[in-house]
Amino acid sequence: MRAAPLARTLTGHDVTDVRRRGWATLKNGRLLAAAQDEFDVLLTVDRGISFQQHLPNFSIGLLIVRAPSNRLKVLLPLAPDILAALPFCTPGTVRVVGTVEWRGGA
Repeated sequence: MRAAPLARTLTGHDVTDVRRRGWATLKNGRLLAAAQDEFDVLLTVDRGISFQQHLPNFSIGLLIVRAPSNRLKVLLPLAPDILAALPFCTPGTVRVVGTVEWRGGA
């Protein structure tokens, strides 16, 4: 997910991406473990992570963005939904925003 342009729309929150943190090679549990030490919520488009990990084991909330791609033009319209969901992303919980339907082209 490209954090920089999306991050500008998520005002009031400290947003970064896994590449900038040096976590690009971390997957699922290892990523959640690293992120929980520094952040309250992990925002992802990976729909499988909540099934692959037992979230109550982590002190971080998970916000899954359901979108047909992680392209900026698909994610930006979801920014208001993301902002609305963030206060409800408490440690060990999963919230989902968005939909997989997209008719705006690739």
